[in-house]
Amino acid sequence: MSGRWLIRGLFLLGLTGLGLRQEFPLWNLIPSIGLALVFVFAEQRLRHLPPARLIGGALGLLGGLLAARLLPAMPPSQDWLTWLLPAALGYVGLMAGADGAEVLRGASAGTAAIPKILDTSVIIDGRIADICEAKFIEGPLVIPQFVLRELQMVADSADSLKRNRGRRGLDILQRLQKMPDLGVQVTDQDFPQVRDVDMKLIELARLLGGKVVTNDFNLNKVAQVRGVAVLNINELANAVRPVVLPGEMMRVFILKEGKEHNQGVAYLDDGTMVVVDNARRQISKTIDVTVTSVLQTTAGKMIFGKYDERQHAVYEPKAAERAAPGA
Repeated sequence: MSGRWLIRGLFLLGLTGLGLRQEFPLWNLIPSIGLALVFVFAEQRLRHLPPARLIGGALGLLGGLLAARLLPAMPPSQDWLTWLLPAALGYVGLMAGADGAEVLRGASAGTAAIPKILDTSVIIDGRIADICEAKFIEGPLVIPQFVLRELQMVADSADSLKRNRGRRGLDILQRLQKMPDLGVQVTDQDFPQVRDVDMKLIELARLLGGKVVTNDFNLNKVAQVRGVAVLNINELANAVRPVVLPGEMMRVFILKEGKEHNQGVAYLDDGTMVVVDNARRQISKTIDVTVTSVLQTTAGKMIFGKYDERQHAVYEPKAAERAAPGA
């Protein structure tokens, strides 16, 4: 980023120097600086446009200027047309080329590989590696530098839990990079005027025409409002999770006490919380419960069940099983 501003500074100094070399330096200094600032502003705005629009616009502008060169010479009474017609044809070519390139990009979007931009949460989560190995998500995967910096900050945290999560995320990245034909790309594209990392991800997805891969509920909603496609790992997990219907039986391990009276809480292997009525006295035991209802949202799923001690027996592992759980 500092290199770009150095080039911009040299450009400003160059145009300022050209203005000072004219016959009336003070009168030419202000227009020279103003023109240089206009060019720098235009350059910053153009950097946020999709490459297809930039290339199409440049080709269209070139075609318009070439067409203006083919026009016959104007008589002296209409010499104002000698600069008006090239400007008009150049403008028409610029706009037509940019719009045409956008149409072609949209038409080829179905066959072109769409970039998937990973956020910090989905890297730390780790399931993205398993999904990629199963070929449910194909590359290219894009890792922004600002996501890597955030991940490094988590890995260097003084909190041991955060530190372990950050290091797990770095291990997941190495695992993704070793996958053949996946195409993991690290980009230094940044948006200095945007402070929030989630908004940077959205802007990058809009710039690249890609999708954001996340399991962050809030980022998912903001991206949808901004018109950016999202691949939510939690939604995928909910879609492929076995369906549990009210009235069915399931076996769970009661881990802790629930918030309400006489409730116990269990967790399935995928992290789904199971709240069981009448199970407070069954903590640290595996029991059979009857499913009463299922609450499913984009943020996850909760299962509610009921334990009837008169109908269901408690399963208590034998001493040999507890001593050798893998036997």
